[in-house]
Amino acid sequence: MTYKIAAKYIKNVEFEIPSAKSFFLLTKEIVDYKISIDIKSKQIKKNIIEIEINLSLKPTKEKEEIINSKIIYSVLVELDKVPEKEELEKIILIEIPNKVYPELRECFILLFEKSGFKDIKIDSKINFEKLYLKNKS
Repeated sequence: MTYKIAAKYIKNVEFEIPSAKSFFLLTKEIVDYKISIDIKSKQIKKNIIEIEINLSLKPTKEKEEIINSKIIYSVLVELDKVPEKEELEKIILIEIPNKVYPELRECFILLFEKSGFKDIKIDSKINFEKLYLKNKS
């Protein structure tokens, strides 16, 4: 199956630090947050699909004050022909996320760095195939 990425862009950004207290708590409690990734797709035309990759930071424990951080990265993919269901799933959930994740990660880290967080650590690689297989079973 051949396809090409026709366009990619930041569709939405949410980044809110509600108070100075939230800022200082996050600098100390960043280990209590985890990265969350959600991938959605929709057909735009017969051979064009939009894939949205949502990257956000969520607390793992109940917090009094939290920050809101989320980026939705949209990728328009042009397919040469409509593939079988499983092949299309792999394009949407493995191949495209693998190709665009480095750019998405870079944008997310830049938001934190420009907001005063110097030591934000986000995995440089994510095994999208492993996530796909885990969710499929």
